[in-house]
Amino acid sequence: MQLQDVVRKFAVAAAIVSTLLFPFITNAAEPDKPEHEWKMVTSWPKSYPGLGQGADELAKLINEMSNGRIKVTVYAAGEMVRALDVFDAVSSGKAEMGHSAASYWTDKVPAGQFFAAVPFGLTAQEMNSWIYNAGGLELWHEAYAPFGIIPMPAGSTGVQMGGWFNKEIKTIDDLKGLKMRIPGLAGKVLNQVGVETILLPGSEIYMALKHGKVDAAEWIGPYNDMESGLHRVAKYYYFPGWHEPGTIFEALINKKAFEKLPDDLQSIVMNATRVVNNNVLAEYTARNNAALERLVGIYKINLLPFPPAVLEQLKDISEQVVAEEAKKDPMSQKVYVSYMMFRDQGHDWHSLSEQAYLNARNPQ
Repeated sequence: MQLQDVVRKFAVAAAIVSTLLFPFITNAAEPDKPEHEWKMVTSWPKSYPGLGQGADELAKLINEMSNGRIKVTVYAAGEMVRALDVFDAVSSGKAEMGHSAASYWTDKVPAGQFFAAVPFGLTAQEMNSWIYNAGGLELWHEAYAPFGIIPMPAGSTGVQMGGWFNKEIKTIDDLKGLKMRIPGLAGKVLNQVGVETILLPGSEIYMALKHGKVDAAEWIGPYNDMESGLHRVAKYYYFPGWHEPGTIFEALINKKAFEKLPDDLQSIVMNATRVVNNNVLAEYTARNNAALERLVGIYKINLLPFPPAVLEQLKDISEQVVAEEAKKDPMSQKVYVSYMMFRDQGHDWHSLSEQAYLNARNPQ
């Protein structure tokens, strides 16, 4: 047989084998397609420091930990739904996940505001302890169950700042007549002293202050407040954040979508929220330090404490308002009893631990 005949026959055979194996070779080379494609809608601007980045990290963790079996795509506020429509989007199944704060849906779930922040309530560490170890999470799930949503903590700011004001607050009467951006229970407290409260998403606070739509606004703390430019449109920066001592952000998970996942993927989703919950708090603790130094050292802001008498009056009003709000529906009352019992039980221990230590480390 001539050499060229051998080459020709070999080439024909190779072509036949290649044709037969092509589908298998192609499939092997292609990455596996995700078994579950999820959309996560958020109440934050795209990749916004702390908040938006926490949502991004949550999606990234789920994608990586599931080895691509779940693909979560994040949509910032306004990209798919408005900032304050996240709850409805997850409840209806328009999105499988959301990232926001429970204080935004008090009209739908009054009990939810206890899982965001309570004036003069639990710190971030105490909130996590109550949620994970003292029945808080079970109550949170019960409150959201009628809406087909599974909530999970997914980040915390720690103690916030008291807000930005365009007038000095020397007495409680100085608050009367102000228009202030502030959500949740704290807004109801300030209503009692004559403040007109307005709920705005974070992305609208700067312009509202700049154009006089509001006279004062609270957002979060130095890290996010400086990023939003609030120091450019308000004169006075007050502390402490009596209204939000340990604000928790929430991951909202559509129950039907979650139940379609096998057990291992359900565990991945839940544990990813735990990782992000810890990481976001750590980030705020670190970044707020650096941002405050810049606000004071470079921008020369007027950093002021609320007068003790103002705080004392706000505390008394807060206790009354929170108790009255809890009476409005059975679920709120149930959550309130658990929350306040945990706060009161922790008082004695913290007076001997964190509070005593900080007083010793930083004597006045």
